[in-house]
Amino acid sequence: MAGKLKMGYVGCGFMAQKVHIPNIMLIEDCELVALAELRPKLGEAVRERFGIPRLYRSHRELAEDGEVEAVAVSAHFYAQGEIAADLLRAGKAVFMEKPMAISIAQAERILEAERTGGGRLMVGYMKRYDPGNVLVKDLVARFRRSGELGRLRYVRNHGFCGDWTAGLDTPMITTEEPYPAVEVEFPDWLPERFRRGYLGYLQQYTHNVNLLRWFLDADGEVEVRAVELDPEDGRSGVVVLDVAGVRAVIESGSVAYHGWEEHTQVYFEGGWVRTEAPPLLLRGEPATVEVYRGNEPEKTLTRSFPPDGRLWAYKAEMMHFAECVRTGAPFRSPGTDTIHDVRLLEEIYRRHVASVG
Repeated sequence: MAGKLKMGYVGCGFMAQKVHIPNIMLIEDCELVALAELRPKLGEAVRERFGIPRLYRSHRELAEDGEVEAVAVSAHFYAQGEIAADLLRAGKAVFMEKPMAISIAQAERILEAERTGGGRLMVGYMKRYDPGNVLVKDLVARFRRSGELGRLRYVRNHGFCGDWTAGLDTPMITTEEPYPAVEVEFPDWLPERFRRGYLGYLQQYTHNVNLLRWFLDADGEVEVRAVELDPEDGRSGVVVLDVAGVRAVIESGSVAYHGWEEHTQVYFEGGWVRTEAPPLLLRGEPATVEVYRGNEPEKTLTRSFPPDGRLWAYKAEMMHFAECVRTGAPFRSPGTDTIHDVRLLEEIYRRHVASVG
């Protein structure tokens, strides 16, 4: 691909203004040439602030722009999937925020649009692009190959959240215009009283499921073994998974905390690899990397700072998207992979609903 990648963006909300549009503007080989927003005043204000040449009233209008080669999307969890499908049918390369979809049915429609339209889909699981997590994945793979820490026995993921914005002070434009109405097509098995809890669990813990699969090189080889979620909030609790033959636990909940309470520990017979996540919007701070070796005469605990450790995960993922579109290389988090997360989250919540009755 000669010249800069011509990109469009759909949406002018929090993630657009605070994260993705500024990151696109910083990528040397990208040029943001078009913006789509249903709220005209907001769209014009954001277009003017970032110096974006063209503003469209809808993503369908943007899809007809022949100069636009790739489009990033951030919107309501359900709406962004429908937007992505329309753009894929138009042959655009698409980056969309997680979750990919709120149901398997919607995810399958999106992938069908990808197949028929000729575009390609990447889902923004930014944890896969955190330099610390990249190093952890490499270490886990190395220890599994070498056997130097013995067998991999167990993985624990703990996510109690906290302050995810970390004081990010990028300016945010707002208007009095109402948020666009979204008619959501929930899974047909999900009772109405569980919908709020389902969306809350889905949008947060899809990250955790995806990260576990990535650390352990598991595609569709994941089974839900047990689910115990709080019947009141539908989020706090424990989920047990079999991830490609390895038992893994996700501990979910919330805590009033000035930082971010999330870590993943991969246990081998002779030690562990542990990573702790930074607040999501904290720039320049990667996930920590800790290795304990207990099966040697001299017990050691080491902490490593990863290569490119100051590269913000959100910027890294957008750089990856642009590079893959330009070169044709495969995405690290394609829709064909992330549909497995949708399937697992549906199964987790189906079991929760059945247990509550």
